[in-house]
Amino acid sequence: MSGLDRQINTEIARAPVARRSSFYLAMRILPQAQRQAMYEVYSFCRAVDDIADDEVPQGGRLAMLDRWRADIARLYAGRGATDLTQALALPVTTFALRQEDFLAVIDGMEMDVRRDIRAPDWDAFDLYCDRVASAVGRLSVRIFGIEEEKGYALSHHLGRALQMTNILRDLDEDAKRGRLYLPKEALAGAGIANGNIGEVLAHPRLGEACGAIVAEASWHFAEASAVMACCSRRNVRSPRIMASVYHALLDELVRRGWAPPRPKVRPSKLQFLSAVLRYGIV
Repeated sequence: MSGLDRQINTEIARAPVARRSSFYLAMRILPQAQRQAMYEVYSFCRAVDDIADDEVPQGGRLAMLDRWRADIARLYAGRGATDLTQALALPVTTFALRQEDFLAVIDGMEMDVRRDIRAPDWDAFDLYCDRVASAVGRLSVRIFGIEEEKGYALSHHLGRALQMTNILRDLDEDAKRGRLYLPKEALAGAGIANGNIGEVLAHPRLGEACGAIVAEASWHFAEASAVMACCSRRNVRSPRIMASVYHALLDELVRRGWAPPRPKVRPSKLQFLSAVLRYGIV
């Protein structure tokens, strides 16, 4: 089998995993090497996220995350890839992906494993968003080819905007796992006691607490847009698609409101196709 055949077979094998992502179309428009690298980064993120959400006892999940840390350290030390990191070896080399960003993602997942997050303070909330989202952005912008300073700023803002939108979208789903990511300061500002999750999510002033997160996410979307306006249009095609669709999702969540029952809101294929047509063609 030729090198090209192996490369094509790898992409075919990994693409179904990437299709589970809301961002699949934003990845699919990339040139082959970038596209495959993003598939592998997404597969890594999916794998460690699945560990965090697994029903395996805490000790087992922590051990699995530690194995990821050890195998990534082995890869970066030049001691060879393992079954976990084999697919990451080429993207790491080709795009100079940083070990610290992979480890930050794992650290973010560990925050969920150590204890179910319930009404963290703003600092912990921001750290969580940085680890589980902006760190993924820092890996992604290197694949997109965005220069370092602008790429770091874009990762910081867009990662947080996307994660905050996800948190607002998944309030009820996270509650079933015993998690509540809304910061305690936002709850207190709305006069909501930081207690039983069900009572928090049924509180008549929940919208005020969520509004504080909406405002923060909207600011990050605006800052991300300003950064992208200063970048090569070709290099920010994928993040523009992500930002466009998720900003629309945030707006839809606000229109839906926060009172229970809260119907699930998801990006539509039409929204993604529209964003691809608008930003994906250079």
